[in-house]
Amino acid sequence: MASSYFVDSSALVKRYVQETGTPWVRGITRHSPSTIIYLAHITAVEVMCAVARRRQGKTLTPPSASSILHRFRQHLAGRYTVIEVTPALLDDAMRLGNTHALRAYDAVQLAVALEVNRSHQAAGSSPVTLVSADHDLNDAATAEGLTVENPNAHP
Repeated sequence: MASSYFVDSSALVKRYVQETGTPWVRGITRHSPSTIIYLAHITAVEVMCAVARRRQGKTLTPPSASSILHRFRQHLAGRYTVIEVTPALLDDAMRLGNTHALRAYDAVQLAVALEVNRSHQAAGSSPVTLVSADHDLNDAATAEGLTVENPNAHP
């Protein structure tokens, strides 16, 4: 049976930058025909910016940051299932952001994760697990009925 994960940027950046939870995230995002990794398209922006901020803050060298971004672009092109953010999803995000007092991109991440989960289950597949290291997003996702994994719980 296939495993399906919706991974937000706080978790996905751990795939590329060594942090708490990196080995676990690498394990679930490793290319496997039995695993589907869903991302909201905005996650690409967030990961790129997170790596650039680390380069600017000198916690990553320019060559390391360049290598990470190259590998991320390759994975984005073929390893991940990228979900476009539609006007209807933005409407859902506004409602979710208001209900749960979320930051804007977290509300969008949650709206996309919920839609992916609905579609997945409507097709007869098992539920999608949200993977995020963001406590507010995880709390809101749990309140909305999603299964949640925090990579920080897997040191």
